[in-house]
Formats: sequence, structure tokens, C-alpha cells
Amino acid sequence: MRSKENDIKEIIEGCKINDRRAQEFLYKEFYVSMAAVCTRYISNEQDAMQILNDGFLKIFRNIQSYNNAKAGIYTWMSRIMINTAIDFLRKRPIAFVSDFPSTEEETAVENTIMQKINADALLSLIRQLPSATQLVFNLYTVDGFNHREISKILKIDEGTSRWHISEGRRQLKKLIQSYQIKS
Repeated sequence: MRSKENDIKEIIEGCKINDRRAQEFLYKEFYVSMAAVCTRYISNEQDAMQILNDGFLKIFRNIQSYNNAKAGIYTWMSRIMINTAIDFLRKRPIAFVSDFPSTEEETAVENTIMQKINADALLSLIRQLPSATQLVFNLYTVDGFNHREISKILKIDEGTSRWHISEGRRQLKKLIQSYQIKS
């Protein structure tokens, strides 16, 4: 009996020799998960789908450089999608805060509140954050980048990254509380 992991390895090898069926299989296999990555960063659905297709094009062009000893295929592909989304966002003006307004000490969002919200509702609330805060929040909270990595990727200070995380949490807490009242 063949494992899915072996099938994926064969598909990757097929993609490396530009086998169209292998490329189509890889696209179909990872379409939903990669689309989810794109929509975390790009709220406009049409732009997100453009990012998805551009990302897959980059994946197929660079599949020769994929090394399964360094990362799994999902991780490698999602990094390409994230970078493609960031490249797209760089072409648009995003206002990163450099002069930090004072904020009150925030408390963490309670786990009981978070458990009552489904993933789609939470994504919808995150999309309501200002674009710069949303971008940093997604990189840090969802995709696990640290502040140093975020500062290099976005060419901002680490302190700016930290501020956006704090501000994102503060605003998200308010949005969640408002969501709870409406529900």
C-alpha cells in the first residue's frame, strides 16, 4: 500500500521535470491550504487569488530548489505564498507606526472567549485590523515569525513590530468583545 507521503514525493519529482499532470495534482492537493494562507494576508478575494496563482507559478519555477531535508513541502510552499503576498503588499502604501502612541496595558484575550469563536469569524475580525497591524499580526501570531524576522522582511524596526502585535491584540480584544455581544 502506497503512502500519501510517497505519492507527494513522486509528484514533486514530476514537477521537477515539468510534468503537467504532476503540477496539476500538486496544485489541486494544496489549493485550499495555500488559498487560506493568501487570504490571511490579502482581504480582497480577487487579489488573494492572483497571489495564489503567482505563488504557484513561483513554486513550479523553483521546485528544483525544494529540499525535503530542510522543510516539508507545505512549509516551503506556504513561505513562498507569504513572500508573494508581502511582495504584493509592498507595492501598496502601508503605514507602519514609528512614533508609538501610548496604549493602556492590555490583558490577554481570554481563552473561553476564543473558544467560542470559529476560525472564519476570527479571520473576519483579524481582517478588520489596519493593514499594517494585520500583516505583522499574521506574520507573528499565525505564521510564527519572530520580531527580528518580521523587521527584516518588512524593513521596519523590531519595536515597530512589537507595537503592531500589542495594538493588534488590543484591537482584536475589542472586536471579539463586540462580536460576543452581537452573537
